[in-house]
Amino acid sequence: MSEPRSIEPDPSMIGGVPKAPFVRLPDPAILFSRRAARLKALAANANMAPYLEFLSAICDAQSAILAFLAAPALPAPEIVARAQQFDMPPIDRAAFKPDAVMHETCRRLFNELEKTEKPGAAKTALARMRQLDDPSLDRLIAAVLADSNPADALAEHIFAAAAVQVHFARLASRMNGGALVPVGVGICPVCGGRPVASLIVGWYGAEGARYASCMLCATLWNEVRVKCLVCGSTKGIGYQEIDGEGGNVKAETCDECGSYVKVFYQHKDVQLEPVADDVASLGLDQLLRESAYSRGGINPYLAGY
Repeated sequence: MSEPRSIEPDPSMIGGVPKAPFVRLPDPAILFSRRAARLKALAANANMAPYLEFLSAICDAQSAILAFLAAPALPAPEIVARAQQFDMPPIDRAAFKPDAVMHETCRRLFNELEKTEKPGAAKTALARMRQLDDPSLDRLIAAVLADSNPADALAEHIFAAAAVQVHFARLASRMNGGALVPVGVGICPVCGGRPVASLIVGWYGAEGARYASCMLCATLWNEVRVKCLVCGSTKGIGYQEIDGEGGNVKAETCDECGSYVKVFYQHKDVQLEPVADDVASLGLDQLLRESAYSRGGINPYLAGY
């Protein structure tokens, strides 16, 4: 199976052992098709199969439109240099202004999704999305970038998030990995987003390392293990899992801030995919809903659950 392409600022060695790269940038050409395949596989043995199949159709549509989109505009070199100097992500979510490529991405995705099977509520929401003008689209995009889940427009939010994923993954794939710097615990070095989950990987040179995964741009960045990705604490860290599930999916809980973010042990099961397996492991969220911990991972596909 192909892995996201790795860009290292320096192929340095520590004690004769390759240093784990700080980031792995996404490859949109395989990102969405791989996620779709994983969702299909998970749907075969899940009590939430219809929803997983619906998300798989969204991922197939995301993959299908890639060849028809113009290249997104990267941040200006001076913005990237300033971000590197002051430990900031080069893409400022708060200042992001949707352009013609972002709008075209939305409209192509919504048109492609018109061909797919979907629940009645999603079909109605998609019809509304296809009629929106640019300012209305921009408000939905802003809500996605603010990690806001509007209770009265959950289906619309899912479609908007899917479009933003395509645009931001394409932006991230064209970044210079060597210009990216850590910007804070649990913060994506490309777009400043929060992680959906983290992975313990088995890649050569990074065996056993942990990488957080951005929900929107799909950048993976190296984070210290046994450390809360919400508040940065290393105290009061624990792990919860569902008995009999094999131990490949756990919730890393933090007593300091009362949050949790899932950890997927990909070095034990290379099929694990952050977004797909986060949704499929909803049972773990439901288990923790009765506890003192609240969800810290960001996933608009779980809005309403």
